[in-house]
Amino acid sequence: MIGAEGLTEAVERAVDAALDAHGLVKVRAASAEREERDAMLATLAERLGAAPVQHIGRLLVLWRPVPPKEKAPRESRGAGPRTVKLVSFSKSGNHRATVRKVKVFGNERVTAGGKIKRTKPRTTSLKKKLG
Repeated sequence: MIGAEGLTEAVERAVDAALDAHGLVKVRAASAEREERDAMLATLAERLGAAPVQHIGRLLVLWRPVPPKEKAPRESRGAGPRTVKLVSFSKSGNHRATVRKVKVFGNERVTAGGKIKRTKPRTTSLKKKLG
């Protein structure tokens, strides 16, 4: 919202932050003069590197493409969840096998019997650590 004080530095910072977050921003202007609002829209678009989209009444619309966010890879990240099919065969050969889809998380494993257990950290020898 652009108040009675007009286009201040605080308004520019707020609109710039909103454009970074959303890309398309509506700004309300308290000014009664259309020419003054046109000048505000042009000034905001020029200073922030945005495109003026629309000016309807006291509503100014600006657009700027959202910058891509870079994700920093985490070193301590483990394996992600995965979907596993568990097949249990019938005791008589005449029936179909039962198939279940189960989500297994990174800290879990599937045993030979089809149960899901949490993995334990691998134990290492003290002799290997010291030597």
